[in-house]
Amino acid sequence: MNLDAWRGQVSGPGPEGGWLEAPSGNLRFADWLFRAKAASLIWLVARLWLGYEWLNAGYQKIWGSENAVFWNHNGIAVKGYATASVAASSTGKGGASYGWWAAFLHNFVIPNAGWIAKFISIAEFLIGILLILGLLTGLAAVGGVILNLVYMLSGTAGVNPVYAFVGVFLILAWRNAGYLGLDRFALPVLRNVSHGHDKGAHVPSGAMTAH
Repeated sequence: MNLDAWRGQVSGPGPEGGWLEAPSGNLRFADWLFRAKAASLIWLVARLWLGYEWLNAGYQKIWGSENAVFWNHNGIAVKGYATASVAASSTGKGGASYGWWAAFLHNFVIPNAGWIAKFISIAEFLIGILLILGLLTGLAAVGGVILNLVYMLSGTAGVNPVYAFVGVFLILAWRNAGYLGLDRFALPVLRNVSHGHDKGAHVPSGAMTAH
């Protein structure tokens, strides 16, 4: 294995270069962590671990042991969870962290528990798949952190702080985090498509004439 090839940097596609850039001297630790190709191995491990956790959580809700209370019976798990969170919040013994969040749970989540339970199940499953594949890694990590915040605001800590901590770092390292994944190929394609649309939107008014 040629280790020299791993001393370069990973960068987003820009006008000055492609996906891979040549080495540019010594990097500070943060630069190395978020840009060096060697550091992408660290993000691969973090991504696979977090992705599996989300994938398994969603799988259990859709097909596994939690199927009956999430996917069936009109989302009874979400309804019971939100109801308990609101009740605990009113007694000051846990539950929803803020009054406005308790009101949101009471007025929106509980009446719509059925489709919300299915949405959560699918979201967790898809977040896991995207993280494992390294496809749209930053967006997948954002989705995961949002779910973690929802759970924590509702009074559940558990694994959520750890998941959110890793998720935030995956967001910050989104280019490097997906380098050993499909983002290595997908992001340049998305960039080219985006630039193509930009060029089409700025065609001078007299540039196209009828013949």
